[in-house]
Amino acid sequence: MKSISARLSFALALLIFVPISSFGHCEIPCGIYGDETRFELLTEHIGTIEKSMHQINELAAAGDKNNNQLVRWINNKEAHADKYAEIVTQYFMAQRVKPVDQGDEAQYAVYTNKVTLLHQMLVAAMKCKQTTDTAHTEKLRQLLAKFHDLYQSDRGN
Repeated sequence: MKSISARLSFALALLIFVPISSFGHCEIPCGIYGDETRFELLTEHIGTIEKSMHQINELAAAGDKNNNQLVRWINNKEAHADKYAEIVTQYFMAQRVKPVDQGDEAQYAVYTNKVTLLHQMLVAAMKCKQTTDTAHTEKLRQLLAKFHDLYQSDRGN
């Protein structure tokens, strides 16, 4: 009986004190991908970044500054820009956009366009972190739409 309760106590302690991370998708080649879900998440992150920018601008312009709320909206904007960048890099660049042989000029051109758009998306996300100019969120939307169209057309969808 002592052995069972000791094991249960140990297991409970592990659950409580060992940090558990959850990720949107692993890098194990399981073959189960939710491309459209990722595009929806990216769109949602853009909306959240933009809303955060509006809130930051409103709070900064207010006569009675609420610094706590201001910091919270700044942190929210930063977190969603980071999540956006993580999907771009960890999901699309690392897993879904496969390198192509340069000898196949047509496919290599498509590959180069995809990687270029993904890089531009990362730069625009970085710009969203640096400022509250919503022109950057509009740029993110435009780049995402271009990448989505290219990505889907290459897949025959």
